Amino acid sequence: MTAQLRAGVGFDTHRLAAGRRLVLGGVEIEESEAGLAGHSDADVLTHAVIDALLGAAGLGDIGQHFPDTDERWRDADSLGLLRAVREKLTDAGYAPANIDATVVCEEPKLDPFRDEMRARLAEAAGVDASMVNVKFTTGERIGFVGRGEGIAALAIATLDR
Repeated sequence: MTAQLRAGVGFDTHRLAAGRRLVLGGVEIEESEAGLAGHSDADVLTHAVIDALLGAAGLGDIGQHFPDTDERWRDADSLGLLRAVREKLTDAGYAPANIDATVVCEEPKLDPFRDEMRARLAEAAGVDASMVNVKFTTGERIGFVGRGEGIAALAIATLDR
């Protein structure tokens, strides 16, 4: 049997909201004055990774599996959701081969948290941290991200069957 590689893309955005904690890649960023609004912990990075993995496997999207209309997922830990997705991938015969993600925000500066984000995402996805890459960029003061109104994340994942 030959390897079957599949790729998927994930994208997520959430608006910033006072009184919420900021969680990205499973890491709480205490330096931030605002967090992300959402039904779960609103971790846009992990949500983008989840959608990339589900997309690569042809298993729909995060909203189908963990709808914001279901109280079970209120304030859910997104890394826990990623672990559940890993089980769905395993059941479907897939294993992550690579995850690459970019977070787009103006503030705070996230570089000091890169290695911890990679490690936490890798653990939840069931892969070595060398298989997860996380990058950061700004919105160059353009659009909702550039105005500091929210944060966006984009991810691509490859799976091997």
